[in-house]
Amino acid sequence: MDRSAEFKRWKAQCLSKADLSRKGSVDEDVIELVQLLNAREQFFTTSSCAGRILLLDGDINGLGVQKQNCCWLLVTHIPCIKDDVMVALKKANGDAVFKFEPFVLHVQCRQLQDAQMLHSVAIDSGFRNSGITVGKRGKIMLAVRSTHGLEVPLSHKGKLMVTEEYIEFLLNIANQKMEENKKRIERFYNCLQLALERETTNSHTKIKEKNNPFCTPKKKRNPEKLRGKCIPEENDKEPEIDDDNDPGINVAIFPKDY
Repeated sequence: MDRSAEFKRWKAQCLSKADLSRKGSVDEDVIELVQLLNAREQFFTTSSCAGRILLLDGDINGLGVQKQNCCWLLVTHIPCIKDDVMVALKKANGDAVFKFEPFVLHVQCRQLQDAQMLHSVAIDSGFRNSGITVGKRGKIMLAVRSTHGLEVPLSHKGKLMVTEEYIEFLLNIANQKMEENKKRIERFYNCLQLALERETTNSHTKIKEKNNPFCTPKKKRNPEKLRGKCIPEENDKEPEIDDDNDPGINVAIFPKDY
């Protein structure tokens, strides 16, 4: 089976599976983004979270709070108020931890150049912790992530260790991060639309030139005119393609300041 056919099979299998997340559906703030990616033949999403505020109650005998082994006291994808947190804290018996988790998205890509384009869009949209991995079976995965999370312990063995005033302070920070997170998602969606439109335009131009040899001399005689039609800005260039795409090699690409 060739690589393109195998990718189509992976995509069909992934998108036909039931959503096994706690919520059981895609978060409202990223539905359009997920649909945009899944509608393109070179991408499909494997998991996503629009961003959320959490209050977790961990095992008092554990070394840290793990989501699999703790009680979820509070989960919200919208700004939160102090009363909601205080009510949830009354149920805590172990070590309660307050968290804000920003937007995260995992996208499998057909080719490395597709992942590179998506990675550039993510970085330009503020998701500086994004990266590409290539697995041994040739699966190319892009993770869209940022670094503006928040995690603060609030109680120990069921006893509140901070004041209500401090909790309100934390909530203000978390809510501000939630608003910034939403702006970054919107920026990512808009930048992705532009990048895909540009990619489609360039692809159509190449097909037209290939099928109509009479177009080629015109491009050579007047390259500036053609460039103006295909590339609206000076920085809008195709990413370089890494030919080292051996499916038996693990590769990770991250920004310089990762």
